[in-house]
Amino acid sequence: MAIIIKDKKLAPDPWLRLDDAADGTAPAIPPEGDVIVPLALWRTKREALLARTGRVGIRVDGHEEPSSFVDDLRHFGVIAVYFKSFGDGRGFSLGRLLRERYGYRGELRAVGDIFRDQLHFLSGCGFDAFELRPGEDPQEALSGFRVFSEAYQASTERPLPLFRRRPPAAADGVKYS
Repeated sequence: MAIIIKDKKLAPDPWLRLDDAADGTAPAIPPEGDVIVPLALWRTKREALLARTGRVGIRVDGHEEPSSFVDDLRHFGVIAVYFKSFGDGRGFSLGRLLRERYGYRGELRAVGDIFRDQLHFLSGCGFDAFELRPGEDPQEALSGFRVFSEAYQASTERPLPLFRRRPPAAADGVKYS
């Protein structure tokens, strides 16, 4: 069983990720167990996936429009957002949209070209699980959550920006805290 980072701790991954074959053919769906399937497979095999024993999750690319699958959010135990490259920021936006606009409360997992330096920022966008790229040490990557002690901008973890979180100054200009 693979190891992922979930809720800022190492955890075994209970999900089986079913990816398309190299020639583009859809993967075989096992009759039971927790599976993450590509969004295209969900769209074509929705009823069969719901009828099987086990939870269902989807894998979406950063360019996917969440409004195209928002009506099915209640069926997903996990949404895995695929980052093709570390420079593609669309997945960050997708994470915030799923959490803030669409109210998704299940596991939101970052997969693909994910490494330690991104964890703090991905967490701020609502991601709570991370499948690191091959060769990354999950234990060492946990330190990525402690790189910054504070963030200026608002996030899914801290809805108010830093200037709104500060205690107001006293009338005499001295801060008391």
